[in-house]
Amino acid sequence: MTRLKTRIVDLIEALGPLPVNEYMAMCLFDPSDGYYTTREPFGTAGDFVTAPEISQMFGELIAVWLYQAWLAIGRPMAVTIAEIGPGRGTLMKDMLRTLSRLDPALANGADFAMIETSPRLAEVQKQTLAATPLAVRWHETIETLPHQPLLIVGNELFDAVPIRQFVCAGAGWRERMIGLDDENNLCFFAGAGSVDPTLLPPDAANAPQGAVAEVAPARTALMAAIAERMARDNGAGLFLDYGHLQPGVGDTLQALRRHNHEDVLANPGEADLTSHVDFAALAATVRAHGFDAHLSTQGDFLLGMGILERAGRLGANASQAARDKITGDVERLAGSQAMGELFKVLAVLPRGAAVRPFAMAD
Repeated sequence: MTRLKTRIVDLIEALGPLPVNEYMAMCLFDPSDGYYTTREPFGTAGDFVTAPEISQMFGELIAVWLYQAWLAIGRPMAVTIAEIGPGRGTLMKDMLRTLSRLDPALANGADFAMIETSPRLAEVQKQTLAATPLAVRWHETIETLPHQPLLIVGNELFDAVPIRQFVCAGAGWRERMIGLDDENNLCFFAGAGSVDPTLLPPDAANAPQGAVAEVAPARTALMAAIAERMARDNGAGLFLDYGHLQPGVGDTLQALRRHNHEDVLANPGEADLTSHVDFAALAATVRAHGFDAHLSTQGDFLLGMGILERAGRLGANASQAARDKITGDVERLAGSQAMGELFKVLAVLPRGAAVRPFAMAD
């Protein structure tokens, strides 16, 4: 039993069952035993590989998109270019290199920011970016960013924000809780708490007994805070994550350890806990703050941004082995059988602003 699991069992024995969002928050962010505060999750030696770690093309194309967005919001020279939830810093490293080539004046004049809550990960990011000549500053929240236009990117940010789950039980929906069985093992059960039916997906009304629906108020609050900041100071944003474009009933909570899925109750603090992101809900939040929200799959986004052309240039003078790797990277990032369909993209832009690959009518 992990140290955190022992603490969770003791907590449940003392205070009663935990809702899923509190369990998820403890597993991921507990100061002494949480997954993100104690482990190195990224890369082949960790538990999962993110898109920036697969190929430099990912960060390069996102930098091109942010540059286009900067042009679309009026080319402000007082501007913050930020990444929220920046992993090991690989995405920002590739973006800084690309922006320096695209527009040295912008790269040298912008404020670059990393928004990171984990001191351990912030140190890893500082090592990754140690060689860049550009100044990068670290922030724990968006609240301390400079009061000026904001261009912000988040890759695999929202999937780790804790969710609440509700289970169809009897005549209604009850909050899904984590308690103890007769042998003191963690287990799921339907608690006493209910939910406003208007918060559930449209297909919840016809869901069978035992079906699970997910609600993510913490995600909505984070997206609202980012949108409020951009609405006040001008800006645009790009968010990439795995999830769905249309809301629906289903249990998407999962644990990932050493690149394999496992029981979400098995090893608290030692496995990454995530759930699929409801992109329709995020889009509704930003539209309520006066922005256009454009949605696509990651594959369509990267193809629209020119990943095939970029791959061709990278491979032009490369060895056959290097070209084969580039081809495999493109397939992994944009292919329909890999991340291309599973991952979705939300682009947040001022009303009427058109930035490739999104048309105004999206």
